Amino acid sequence: MRSAGEVLIQLARQYAFRDLAAVAAAGALPDGTRELAEVSLLCSFGQRLLDLDAEDFGVKESSGDEVADATAVPRALRSRARAARMPQTAKEEPRGALETLRPAYVLLLEAMEIRWRRRETTALVATAHIMSEYLPLLAWEPVLGHAGDPLRLHGAVAGHGSLFGSADGGSNDRACPHNGPQRAAASRSLEIGRSDGPRWRKYLDRRHSHIAGALGVCAAECHDPCTVITRLGAERNALRERCRLAAAFTDSPLVRLRHAAPVGHGFGVPSTDEVADAWERSRERLGERALGDAVLKDDGYVLPGLPSLISAVADAPIAPGTLIAEVSDTLVTTLTEN
Repeated sequence: MRSAGEVLIQLARQYAFRDLAAVAAAGALPDGTRELAEVSLLCSFGQRLLDLDAEDFGVKESSGDEVADATAVPRALRSRARAARMPQTAKEEPRGALETLRPAYVLLLEAMEIRWRRRETTALVATAHIMSEYLPLLAWEPVLGHAGDPLRLHGAVAGHGSLFGSADGGSNDRACPHNGPQRAAASRSLEIGRSDGPRWRKYLDRRHSHIAGALGVCAAECHDPCTVITRLGAERNALRERCRLAAAFTDSPLVRLRHAAPVGHGFGVPSTDEVADAWERSRERLGERALGDAVLKDDGYVLPGLPSLISAVADAPIAPGTLIAEVSDTLVTTLTEN
């Protein structure tokens, strides 16, 4: 029979952070000890990463033990988490996922792999949906020099000849193909930098993903582009193909599985076989597109070719990270040494 300590270590290795914290607090670790405080803080940190709770990445928590609060989560891990954080005020520094989405996609790929190994397909499909929502921004990042940061977006999309965020969608001789939510988000993005607090957070929660969609439409779908696109130089064609690939992923069988899961509009939970089948069908369709040959690579990922696809859209190498795994390792070390 395993000891309580062995059970806790096994839970840590299985990324069962929430269960580990509950078992530890229920008596597996002595109440009021520094070890319990450290384990609780690490579990909370790891669970936020696995849940992709980007607004709280890297935020310090209090356990009541000042030493544990300062040292339980290594500074290097907290710093890497903050790189994927969504700033919660307009002027917050560093800019995290508004500066670059690449660390976020590194984390998304790691979280998806863990969900696959834990057979948590509902969470896996939700992760795929998040990937799809922001993928156009990842495609635009090399062009913008940032990831759609409202404080810097104005110079790239506004000005003479731009229809980005126009209330009526354009004049009689030129119509913007953005839908209502995209147009509203575009308009809000051009002025939200002057706001803070609740309005800023509301923008991130409800509008920012629509900015990704709007920019994707600009590059991939608009047949009569305004200056958002016409001001671009040699990168215009490559951007169009990256955004078209991103749009194809959004419409892929894998992402559409969300509508058959509780996180979508139904009550079914896809099996791992159904996820694998949906991904293979997605690969076939995506592989027929320009740049789509990347998804046909066997890159060793649980959904083969997905990191290669993300890299093609980003125009930069992106692979699954190790941040959550390192939290697990830190927990094992903490449990072993105490």
